Amino acid sequence: MNRHLLLLAICQALFLTNNVTFIAINGLVGLQLAPLGWMATLPVMGYVVGGALSTTPVARLQARLGRKTSFQIGLVVAALSAAVGAWAVSIGSFWLLVAATVVAGFYNANAALYRFAGPELVGTAFKEKAISLVMAGGVAGAFIGPNLASATRTWLDVPFAGAYVALVGVALLGLLVMSLIRFPTHVPPVPGASTGRPMAEIARQPAFLVAVAAGALGFGVMNLLMAATPLAMQQCGLPFESAALVLEWHVLGMFVPAFFTGHLIKRFGALPVMGVGAVLNFACVAIALSGVELHQFLGALLLLGVGWNFLYTGATTLLTTTYRPEEKTRVQGTMDFWVFSTMAVTSFASGALVTTQGWFWLNVGSLLPLVLVSLALFWLAAKPSPKAYG
Repeated sequence: MNRHLLLLAICQALFLTNNVTFIAINGLVGLQLAPLGWMATLPVMGYVVGGALSTTPVARLQARLGRKTSFQIGLVVAALSAAVGAWAVSIGSFWLLVAATVVAGFYNANAALYRFAGPELVGTAFKEKAISLVMAGGVAGAFIGPNLASATRTWLDVPFAGAYVALVGVALLGLLVMSLIRFPTHVPPVPGASTGRPMAEIARQPAFLVAVAAGALGFGVMNLLMAATPLAMQQCGLPFESAALVLEWHVLGMFVPAFFTGHLIKRFGALPVMGVGAVLNFACVAIALSGVELHQFLGALLLLGVGWNFLYTGATTLLTTTYRPEEKTRVQGTMDFWVFSTMAVTSFASGALVTTQGWFWLNVGSLLPLVLVSLALFWLAAKPSPKAYG
């Protein structure tokens, strides 16, 4: 850990504060404003659709201008889109809110690359730990996000409008912290210089396929259940404060393990750690299917968070074994495109399924992608020299 890595972890904490607050309020605000109930999570979906659409522009921007400038532009967009979100809620415009969250997706796509920027601030021998420590910054977001949503939802006359105003301040604080980080000197690509192998060739690597599949499907399952949780708990008669508590423990489960996930990957390899993550996801679904009391939501979402951490950190580490330095922005952008695309589908599906089919069938449906992830891990482990993927 050095000063610049610590500052990047703080930026990650502020990013997760933004995301968790969005998750806590966007579905409920959507339910209040949407013309039809099944549209409730469209604002959540808009955020990840915007992220998916931004992955290629962000990759090109980072290749041309470097990490720092791209990250700063993302934070400016975050502040502006949160301000538009506050305005949309104040005037009761559902579609303006959706548009604001789509634009905010540009920040989402930028900040998702913090985890890849971390290893560039340390020696190559510490890449696993750097990825893990940057993601550990999300622990602060676990505490701040739900409590920020609870504390600011009545700031203004219109419920939750104040929460969007607070996110403007969060983005501006992130912009200040980002200005203090010194990234390695950026060298823009020289016209005509080699950009590495074609993406089609890189994508044929088994490790690439499994890293992207596990990262996207693992994130998709997590998003499917997390985005639906506030709505499901409201349907079960539980107050918003209980939903905020469940989300707080869920995000703690997502990021507290990051303090040691890097050590586990360094010692055992990415595949075993990802396998444990898949098992924890199955355990989450089992608890969720057992009932709808507060302790069952709490236990399920806590395990969901830990399982996501193991899968996603492992997938990120696995991906770093598949590309050369000149290929990094394209490969990282490709992975995040599939992650955000999967999240977009699950964000929409979570609202539609939980409001029409219920919490039980939503969890049953999440078993299929978990089975696919497990099969992919077994397939890669059966390849020669699987430890090379650790």
